[in-house]
Amino acid sequence: MKKQFALGLIAAACATGAFAQSSVTVYGRLNVTVESTKLGDDDRQGEVKDNSSRIGFKGTEDLGGGMKAGFQIEHGFNADTGTARSTTFWNRQSEVNLSGAFGTVRLGAWTPDSYFATSDYIGMHNHETGDSSDAFYAGTFTYANKVGYVSPSLGGLVIHAAVAEGNTTIKKDYDLALDYDRGPLHLGLGFEKRDDLKQFAVRALYEFGAFTLGGLVQRDNDFYGAGSRTYFRLSGMYAFGANELHLNVGRAGAYGDEPDATSNSATQWTLGYNYNLSKRTKVYGYYTAINGDDAGRYTVGDATANGKFNAFAVGIRHNF
Repeated sequence: MKKQFALGLIAAACATGAFAQSSVTVYGRLNVTVESTKLGDDDRQGEVKDNSSRIGFKGTEDLGGGMKAGFQIEHGFNADTGTARSTTFWNRQSEVNLSGAFGTVRLGAWTPDSYFATSDYIGMHNHETGDSSDAFYAGTFTYANKVGYVSPSLGGLVIHAAVAEGNTTIKKDYDLALDYDRGPLHLGLGFEKRDDLKQFAVRALYEFGAFTLGGLVQRDNDFYGAGSRTYFRLSGMYAFGANELHLNVGRAGAYGDEPDATSNSATQWTLGYNYNLSKRTKVYGYYTAINGDDAGRYTVGDATANGKFNAFAVGIRHNF
């Protein structure tokens, strides 16, 4: 009996050890605003809007010798209606990876790292979601059929590289991003190319006391078939206690020599306030506006800004 009991304890210990080598995390975000919006010459209207809500699962398995296998799948949905955001269920991310001292090899679908390294990084007030998200950033946003690599930290520098397969009508998409973090200084670079489409952006963010300042410059060509354009954005945050004050301004230059429906210049600015109820939950409000001669190509949320757009919004965001 004692021998059987001892064998049982050993088996239980082995099972516990095997289980401890694997972990799965459920995470997500619900982010909804109540807004008063005005699009072009249309009448102002009240709306309830989702701001990139999602649910995801990620996990790792310890393979020994410093090697790990991992996965991440993420579904974006509309929290205001409960509906899926697209017909692709894992529409935000679906990847499997292997990591070790050499870095991480990724296979699957994910948002281009060039975007996270630049525009998304300085979008501090609402993490580039909803009507106040960056309307001017130019990128192919190729998610699917990718092979990627992430380097280990090289003195604060991390390299992200990926290629997405092409077909008879769409060329391969190449994506490169660099992230450098050293104390209060955070630098980033993003480059993306598909056939004649290409964009290059650099980002800087600096933290000093209660203030955080960020900015980016992007140069892109042929994204709207109208030549090249330069785009600038500045963002700032002042934090005190549970409060945050935000201001950001973006200016997109015109494509080509003559402004028209696909090549005009435009300005976007946002003033926001966040109150953090906890590390996971905040309430917030903002005013955002786009002004241009004819900003027909610039989208905000689920709408297209035809020259002018503005919105007043209050919302709740909860991370889990």
